[in-house]
Amino acid sequence: MKRFHVHLHVDDLAKSIAFYSNLFASPPARVEADYAKWMLDDPRVNFAISTVGHGKGIDHLGIQADDDAELAELKARGQAADRTLLDEGETVCCYARSEKHWVTDPQGIAWEHFQTLDGAVPVYGQSKFTAKAESACCAPRAARGIPVNVSVRGTGACC
Repeated sequence: MKRFHVHLHVDDLAKSIAFYSNLFASPPARVEADYAKWMLDDPRVNFAISTVGHGKGIDHLGIQADDDAELAELKARGQAADRTLLDEGETVCCYARSEKHWVTDPQGIAWEHFQTLDGAVPVYGQSKFTAKAESACCAPRAARGIPVNVSVRGTGACC
């Protein structure tokens, strides 16, 4: 069964961990000096925050596949969406080794489809495109989405 994925950039990791731990009524499944991740079952989401990257807000969205067949299905869907698909293959990102590809929606928001192969990698990221540790792990520069920094206070609007 697939899992929805959200990755946010935050300014203060400790404050954000405290906030989301209360919001989700659960501590993170993994914490590093620059990263935290919750693997929630209700709702089924892989929610990650990090101080790596630029700005704050949504870095990218995604869907985590449990197996090769689900990942292949997601890739076919991305290709059918008539958008450029960036196939990274096997890569290290967010302290995990994954097989992944990216597609960017018409607004420029990056969507990551991935299958985690090893969730216990000791480095934040390493790109096969740069052959070295890369500080802007996750959404590659060509597919990176635009930050969504919309105030939820005083807008008078819903959704």
